[in-house]
Amino acid sequence: MPRSAISRRHLLALGSAGLTTLATPALAQGFTGVIEGESDVGADARARRNIQSFRTLQWQDHFDSLRNGAILCDVASRALHFWSEDETVHLVHPTSVPMTEEFTRRGRTEITLMRRDPVWIPTPSMRERDPTLPERVEAGPENPMGTRAMNLGWQYYRIHGIDNPAKVGRPASNGCFGLFNHHVEELFERCRVGTQVVVI
Repeated sequence: MPRSAISRRHLLALGSAGLTTLATPALAQGFTGVIEGESDVGADARARRNIQSFRTLQWQDHFDSLRNGAILCDVASRALHFWSEDETVHLVHPTSVPMTEEFTRRGRTEITLMRRDPVWIPTPSMRERDPTLPERVEAGPENPMGTRAMNLGWQYYRIHGIDNPAKVGRPASNGCFGLFNHHVEELFERCRVGTQVVVI
């Protein structure tokens, strides 16, 4: 299949099956095709929306071990990698990333709390920037954190599902990493409190 024929639908079909290390290099190498449905958008805008920009990464470059499993959030390629402790699973999922460097925190942390059907409470700074935000959103389709949330050791930072799939692959968050709900549900089952997380 020529590169220009790769569509978002093809990528998402691969992603639904749990994209592995073996599939990653084929997608990682400089995708330049048009994203389906965005042929009328300029090249710069397409690049900003590109969820095909996965790159091959090795856990050994970022972690000393895979104790409790390991998650690598790659802001540049807008992807989340997960390696299981026994090295039998490597998942790569597209993700939303922070909107600006101001909202981006890089470094080492871990999962400190895991929640099914989370309640969303905007942070004080979010409500300061946008006073129209609700004080609280209960679990459900309108909840910006989707069906699962994993709190990180940094206050207000999460890996979670998403209410609007169009945000995936975009700089669209206030610091969190948002995955398609079916991806975060799969990841949630493989993680635990103490799973290592590195943001690069």
